[in-house]
This record gives sequence, structure tokens and C-alpha cells, in this order.
Amino acid sequence: MPTHETRGIRIGRPRPGRTRSLGVAAALLAAVAAPGTPAAAAEAPWFDGRAADQMTVDGTRFADGHGREIVLRGFNVSGETKLEENGGLPFATTADARTSAAAMRNLTGANAVRFLLSWAHAEPEPGQVDTAYLEKATAQMKAFLDAGIRVFPDFHQDLYSGRLFDKDSWYSGDGAPKWVIDAGGYPKESCGICVHWGQNITQNQAVRDATRDFWRNRALTTGAGTVRVQDAFLATAGTTMTYLARHLTDEQFTRVAGFDPLNEPYAGAYEDGQNSRTWEKSVLWPFYEKFRARMDAAGWQAKPAFVEPNMFWNSNLDFQRQEGGLLDAGKPGPDYVFNTHYYDQKAISGIFMPGKAADGQYAGDFGALRDRSTALDLPAVMSEFGHPLTGFTSDKAPTVVKGMYQALDSRLPGATWWTRPAASGAVLSSTQWQWDIYSGRHHEAMNGNTGKVLTEGDAWNGEDLSAVRLDDSGDAGLRKDTRLLDRLYPRAVAGRTLAFTFEDRSRDGSTTLSWNRVPSSLPNVAELTGSGRYGMLVWRSDGGTEAPTELRLPRDFDPARTTVVSDLGAVTGPPAYTAHGHTADHPIATAAEPGGTDARRLVLSAPADAGTVHYALIADGTAAPSAELRAAARRELTAWAADAGF
Repeated sequence: MPTHETRGIRIGRPRPGRTRSLGVAAALLAAVAAPGTPAAAAEAPWFDGRAADQMTVDGTRFADGHGREIVLRGFNVSGETKLEENGGLPFATTADARTSAAAMRNLTGANAVRFLLSWAHAEPEPGQVDTAYLEKATAQMKAFLDAGIRVFPDFHQDLYSGRLFDKDSWYSGDGAPKWVIDAGGYPKESCGICVHWGQNITQNQAVRDATRDFWRNRALTTGAGTVRVQDAFLATAGTTMTYLARHLTDEQFTRVAGFDPLNEPYAGAYEDGQNSRTWEKSVLWPFYEKFRARMDAAGWQAKPAFVEPNMFWNSNLDFQRQEGGLLDAGKPGPDYVFNTHYYDQKAISGIFMPGKAADGQYAGDFGALRDRSTALDLPAVMSEFGHPLTGFTSDKAPTVVKGMYQALDSRLPGATWWTRPAASGAVLSSTQWQWDIYSGRHHEAMNGNTGKVLTEGDAWNGEDLSAVRLDDSGDAGLRKDTRLLDRLYPRAVAGRTLAFTFEDRSRDGSTTLSWNRVPSSLPNVAELTGSGRYGMLVWRSDGGTEAPTELRLPRDFDPARTTVVSDLGAVTGPPAYTAHGHTADHPIATAAEPGGTDARRLVLSAPADAGTVHYALIADGTAAPSAELRAAARRELTAWAADAGF
């Protein structure tokens, strides 16, 4: 398959208190910095460390220990957990986990992963938790935590259990252990006429019955006695969380963001008189409250549950969509995060969307997620999204994934972003599906059938979505355009984000996709950005913290040629961050990303002044703009921000 701009790298508890955020002094408004060349900082900045690693729920946003608004961006690790070849673990070895973590950090600047766990391997026999499995999973999790990446584990399931499927089946599942299926006495699996494995969810009677039994908490007769199936799962989850809390260091546990109780919940079959909305209220939400209690008992009191609604609540196919989205959950408070998935089933079908995605394609669907976040007063996370990289609709992947990242950054199409920036909305946290270094190199006996060994793609139900793979030399390389996956994003904002956009100018084959063009009303800004990539962040400080605003700089943004135009100043080649105490020597600077990486971040510092609106344009540029052009662009942006209605 074509690969664009592929880049390889070889990799041989208490709830914290909150402070408030930044503002700017009037003197800085007049300053225009001269170009400079960054130099390596002698030591880690003062604002790194435990306070920066802490994460709590603060209304609709995540906040770190400095009180800054933070955005999670990363990947799922990984679909390998669905397979048997490595015993339900994301990696064959801890060394491979370290390879994966370092590659992810350096190639994409990810700061979070959704880490998949297997109930089948955690509890292979009723009431017997496999501590050897938990030990290996914990060691692999540590590889990401030690790389400075936040982790939220997920007990994953698809089609309830792989043990529901015969060895010669067309499909497979993952989740519940063999003993659950043996005791359940389920009918022979059959999806009938299915063109996609997901149709088993609603058409396979074995999957429907087993899923319904889980929500009913059916009593199963096993060799260990009578066991209620949901209670068994909750007990294993509690034991797993206790194990993690005890076997991670305080520093590592600080980076654990929370826990996703169960992947893609669905009723299986509704009871008489029940519908999707009443099921969420009377069945799903009580389950989450039970899980929340297990979290508290295991020492996770300060960490939220990343709860998912009915998986069909936001389907973009009308005949699949079901009312939901935790509409009847009230305002659950800081113990929870609204966590959902999105795949463009129209695009994947090749029938309902024959063309490719365009500017603003997902503004409405992702806007619905922002609206639910506001209604619930919870942060929102898009913990799965993506598009196949092989198959007859794979040609849509460059535009579909670009469109999804565009919608994560802003609820506006690029065509209207500059004229309506006050409607841009929150920047959404996300973890893309998926990051599997074994992509195309698996050796999976499907459903235990040694005559049907899968090696291609994800080795699971014909899927192929991994953003990475290892080449023959052991180098980790991206399978999509680097510009698409290595993104500028606000990793920590000292205040509230008002608007953000990133024109990544990623490519579809030889075509550069430019969906957010600077308008002719800002001629100097347009000249400064030229045909290069740029991002624009607008935020309002709320005063009180000395910690700065930080943005991830893509690896291809050469710090010496990066131009920043801001109310804090204007500079090409921001210097390395240095400070006297907590006072930055330069309001616009760069620093190495934490976690032992050579990647860099942009650091924007300003004195405390609650209520001040700040802006920063970050452009990679092809030539150093003159001081006069930077100053003219700054005047345009100052007037634009003043008139935008923030």
C-alpha cells in the first residue's frame, strides 16, 4: 500500500489540589522579539514532574496539578490483546512494549494510551485471577508510564467472547473466559448473511444471548460452584486495579489517568418494554456505579471511570443509530469521563458514501459529542476512531482520518474557522485505533484453528488499522502521512481554550489537502504562513498559576525556522526555555518533551492576569519572515482576536 512521508525510528494518590492559570502584562503586548536559534536547556523545566502528571476532572475539561487544561492525544495499545498469540497481552515482551512506547512518543508526540486488557486471560478459571498475566501486563504498562505517557486501561470485549466461535468460523471475538461460555450453554454461533463482523452484535444469537446474560448477571453453574457472571467480572476488575495500584510506583500511578470499565457496551437483546435509553438508565449506569465502587475500594478514588454509552448512540447510519449517550445520567460529577467511539460506517461501507471525506465532514457528529460533554458537565474522550488502510475503501483513509482530527480540534469546518472562531469549541481528547507494531507480521491461529493462521493486517476479522509497523530491520515506521499523525496540539493550556485549529496539509497520494486557508482579510498572516503548516490557538487565562501554556511541536517543525506570532511577541526560532525561579526569561520558547525524547514543545509564558485573551499562531514556514512581516501579521491578529467575539 502507498506510504507517504513514512518515518522510521529504531528503539534498540490523593486527588490533587488545583491552582489557577495565566495572564499577560501590558508591556509584553508591545514586544516583538528578534529571530533566534534555540539551544538545549540544561535541565527539565520547573513545571514538569508530579504536578504536570496529575490529572483530574474539572467540569468539561481535564486539569493537571498546576490547574492547566490538558488534552490527551494518542493511540490504543493494542488489538494484539484480542489475539491468542501473545496470551492476551499487547506485546510479546516488555522490551517490545518499550520499543512501542518510545516510537509512539518520538514519531507522534502522543501523551496518552488506552491500554487493552483481557478478562479471559485475567480470570481463566472462575474466581482464580492469573497474577502472572497481571504481572506481565503491568510491566508492559510501565513501559508507557516511564516514557511520560498517561495510561487508562480498558477491559476489552468484542462480540462478547472468542470462545463463542467455532474453529472454522468466518469471525472471532474476544472478552469473556471459556468457563463462562461453557457454563452458558449458548446456541451455535451464526451471523447469517453478514458483510462485516460487527453485524454479529445484533444478528448472532449466541452473541446476543451471552451479552444479555452478562447484563442480567446470570447465575452460572461451574466447577467452582454457582457464579454470577457480572459479579465475577467486577471482582476480577477490582483485583486487577488493586494489583496495579500496589505494583506501580507513586510516580507511575500518578500517570494512570483512569479506567475504561468495558469496551462498547450493548444490551445484546432488550427486555420486553425496554429500549436503548431505558437500558442505559436501568442497566448500564448501575453497572458503572458498581465498577466505580470497585475503583474506590482498590485505591483509585482520585481517578475517573471512562464510561461508554450504548455503542450505537452516535452511529452515522440512521438505521443503526439508537437513542442514548447517557441522556438520563444527570450530572455524574468528577468520578466519570464521557468516553465514546466513532467510525464512519458510511465511508467504510463504500456504498453510503461513495466519495472521500471533505472539509468539515465530521463537524456535526463530533459536535454532538461536545454537546453531550456540556450536558453531562464531563470531559469527553474519543477513545476509538480510524479507517481501514487496506481493502476497497482504503483510498478514503487519508481524508477520513484528516477530517476526524480536524473535528477533534474544532467543531468548525476550515472554510469558516477564521470568520467564526468563537464557535470553535473545546479541543477533544482522543486515542486513535490502533498502534500495533506487529501489523502484517502476526501468527494467529484464528479461533485456535492451526490450519487458518492469520498474518496480515491486524490478524482479526480482516481489519487493518494500525498506524505503525516494524520493517525488516526492526525500525518502527508510520503507515500514514507523518503530517497527519504527528500533530501540533495544545497539551497544557494555562486557562481555557477558546479556539484551536491545525492545518496539517497532509496528503492524499500526491494531493496536498488544504482545508483551512487564511482569508484575504489577513494578507500578512497569509503571506507569513504561505503554503506551510500552521496552527492557531486562542485561550483565556483565569489567573493564579505560573505554569505556562504548552503545545506539542511536530518533529518536522524545525525550531530554528518555526515562527510564532502572539500577543506575547513575535519570533522566528524561539530560544530554549530558561527561567529564573518560576519566571521565564522569554515569553515564547521551546523545550524538550518530557519522557526521554528528542521531540520538542512550544512554551508560552505570561504573567498572571485573569480574563485576558491570548493568541498564538505557530507556523513551520519555508523561509524566515522579516521582522516587519511578523509585526504586520501580529497587528492583524490582534485586531482579529479583538473582533472575534471571544
